[in-house]
Amino acid sequence: MTVQQQINRQIILVKRPTGIPDESCFKLATTAMPQPVSGQVLLRTRFLSVDPYMRGRINDRKSYVAPFQLNEVLNGGVVGEVVESDSNEFARGDFVVGNLGWQDYFSADEKEIRKVNPDIAPVSTALGVLGMPGLTAYFGLLDIGQPMQNETVVVSGAAGAVGTVVGQIAKIHGCRVVGIAGSDKKTKYLIDELGFDAAINYRAAPNLGVVLKDSCPNGVDIYFDNVGGEISDAVISLINNNARIPLCGQISLYNETQIPTGPRIQPQLLTHSALMKGFIVRNYADRFDKGIRQLAVWVQEKKLKYVENVVDGLENAPKAFIGLFAGENLGKQLVKVS
Repeated sequence: MTVQQQINRQIILVKRPTGIPDESCFKLATTAMPQPVSGQVLLRTRFLSVDPYMRGRINDRKSYVAPFQLNEVLNGGVVGEVVESDSNEFARGDFVVGNLGWQDYFSADEKEIRKVNPDIAPVSTALGVLGMPGLTAYFGLLDIGQPMQNETVVVSGAAGAVGTVVGQIAKIHGCRVVGIAGSDKKTKYLIDELGFDAAINYRAAPNLGVVLKDSCPNGVDIYFDNVGGEISDAVISLINNNARIPLCGQISLYNETQIPTGPRIQPQLLTHSALMKGFIVRNYADRFDKGIRQLAVWVQEKKLKYVENVVDGLENAPKAFIGLFAGENLGKQLVKVS
């Protein structure tokens, strides 16, 4: 059967959730194969990225990126293989990455994608350690956190795609690193495999503030915040003078229908002359190439390890996405499509 004769499956958003999404919000649909025109390539999807930020796009509210539209294909990070090309930039067999649709095949403009070198690392890493999560960790920690030797760095969501990279980069810079995660399996991985100095299972800690204080005897110099909520309240209570807080994500709040009121942190920031700065990785788009080159060097030198949690099948992409909010993934959550 030729590519042109095959059907093209797609994941469609059919309902906006209240609270945690479930599979009824999504539909597996079929459509005709896309046909590339001049300057385009036809891609066969190899891997899809599922990421926490996508939860905000499922809501119909203004944010830094437009919301997903109902009854349209979801999109996100995709690694694909070129199967047909009407472009001078890409040839059949090239692997590429881009922000594309959740579907088996996609016609992409050559300006929407960039090549992935499979000789550096497996192509799936273009969605993880050598992609958006790795770059988020790299720029958030180094540009905002500015780690220095012997400082204490605390990372929430430490066993996720961003957190695992943050902690390892902090270790490369000579810091003491404390990770917060949601299971003993994850904390063991952080310490035994990634070299974190300490790791806390927040679900098992009877008093997170006390355990954190024991793990951070010299206070907290940098807090890389992926989670928000009560975890962040506990960490911020321990910040030192001139602490830096890269504000990357708030996954504990993404499914809340009403945002809970927590401690007012402004007095802590004020009295400690601390910096908290929110950021979006695309703010650094003009430096992506530099970041990827450095991350790739660390991967090749074995200074930066990664783990991928791969779910098979396009039809299981919604389940993989929902699993993020139950903490099912260790490292980068991916869907292998073909």
